[in-house]
Amino acid sequence: MTDPALTWTPTTDDLRARLESLRSAAGDHGFDAVIVSPGADLRYFIGRSQGSHERLTALVAPAEADPFLVVPALERPGWTGSSAERLGIEMPTWEDHEDPYRLVADRLGPVSAIGVDDFMPAMHALSFENHLHLHVSPAAEAIRALRMRKGRQELAALAAVGAAIDRVHARIAEWLRPGRTESEVGDDIARAIVEEGHERPDFVIVASGPNGASPHHEQSKRVINAGEPVVIDIGGPAPSGYFSDSTRTYCIGEPADRDFATVHALVRKAQQAGIDAACAGSSAESVDIAARAVITEAGYGPYFITRVGHGIGLEVHEHPFEVRGNTTILEPGMVFSVEPGIYLPGRFGVRIEDIVAVSAEGPRLLNHSPRDWTLV
Repeated sequence: MTDPALTWTPTTDDLRARLESLRSAAGDHGFDAVIVSPGADLRYFIGRSQGSHERLTALVAPAEADPFLVVPALERPGWTGSSAERLGIEMPTWEDHEDPYRLVADRLGPVSAIGVDDFMPAMHALSFENHLHLHVSPAAEAIRALRMRKGRQELAALAAVGAAIDRVHARIAEWLRPGRTESEVGDDIARAIVEEGHERPDFVIVASGPNGASPHHEQSKRVINAGEPVVIDIGGPAPSGYFSDSTRTYCIGEPADRDFATVHALVRKAQQAGIDAACAGSSAESVDIAARAVITEAGYGPYFITRVGHGIGLEVHEHPFEVRGNTTILEPGMVFSVEPGIYLPGRFGVRIEDIVAVSAEGPRLLNHSPRDWTLV
């Protein structure tokens, strides 16, 4: 039976509360309005995102007035029956011969401070500057504060898609065999990601032997040999829009490299240290520091070349990032990966990754597939 949390979507009341929080955050951060372009932020606030290429689509959320959604006239029919309509958001349109930035400027009137989301294209942000006669500022801090803390149903959606990716890892022995290429294994995994409840595969990393020393190697025509470590990092969104992301490092048969088992055990130990540090009241960087200390003390510090983790939700990488220098205080509802790794050039790599939710009771794992390297 399919977990209904895989297809959960926020209600109109949920979205209305998010928009009100955005309006309040705009004022709290000194903005007359925050403008949000298509992407995960737009989906978070109105339940849907639809890009319009070079044409402007944007949610405008004034601090002291109702939000409105500017859309190209040719795309307005696509919003019929959408969550934005159900919210009662006004949708002023513009035709190709018209200036959408002037439309926004005229509706806002005199303003002194405007914030835009992190991923607004420069062509749009600069056009707003020209028409509003001011320097637009990043609204990331205002937006991320709302999105970092997941609600109960968001946590359930993340747990459901985490269980779905666990089911894929449980099937790896069906496809990972000597003589097959990384791409062949990757194609099978991609199909299974959909079969197990995802909307689509977003990434499928299959990195065998020396390729495992490249953290973001995806897959190639390289033939996988017996005794080689294979890093498999996979994930994607459920129909809910919430992402999975989980990594295991396997070995086909007895490891050919005498150091593999030792390194794998060390990464497992480092990951557990990071998980244990993921407590409310601690800093985001403390998770990285705890995991990194284990690897550094064992003499492998130079080969741990990434941060230890990233937030996850409607994006596979979002705030908070678990990296040295990030002093963000962890709060219940924050969700992120803990994924230390050791990458030995020319030999192999080991990464183990799970998603962790911060709760008042301590860290809560959202992945539960076995972490050992043997294939079941």
